[in-house]
Amino acid sequence: MGIQIDAVVSYPINDEVERVLGLAEAVGEPVTVTFLWEGRTEGDRAVLVPAATLALWEHWAPTAYPARGVEEGDGTAAQEPELAHPAEFGAFTLFRRRVGGRTAVARDGVVVAELLDPGEAHWLEEKARHVRQGFMDPKQKAAFEEFLARQTALGEQ
Repeated sequence: MGIQIDAVVSYPINDEVERVLGLAEAVGEPVTVTFLWEGRTEGDRAVLVPAATLALWEHWAPTAYPARGVEEGDGTAAQEPELAHPAEFGAFTLFRRRVGGRTAVARDGVVVAELLDPGEAHWLEEKARHVRQGFMDPKQKAAFEEFLARQTALGEQ
């Protein structure tokens, strides 16, 4: 992923989070972010994906990302995270989804990006790229077939 940012977050009123979210929205491409919350030694890594980019990836990805927390064998899922109030950072509000582990980032009531697990973001990007590269729209396919029909056979050259 293109950009990497380390944000040190101490309190919800910290404007560093708002600046990181604003930067990601302005750049228009995925941004890898590490959040170092006060009192913790290890950071939480996430990829902030603009909503339009995520929609494009999800359009081209042929299947959904494999569920996390599902144990092999018995198929029981891990315990759901506890419901929490949305976190506000200036003009941005973060809504943590209980299913899937994503966090939606909204500004003025519109989702502008989502925080994804780095593994999920990479998986989606790769699947979407692979499927998109093998796709030809109908006009392009017809033109290519016409081009191939005009070519002489290898033995006739």
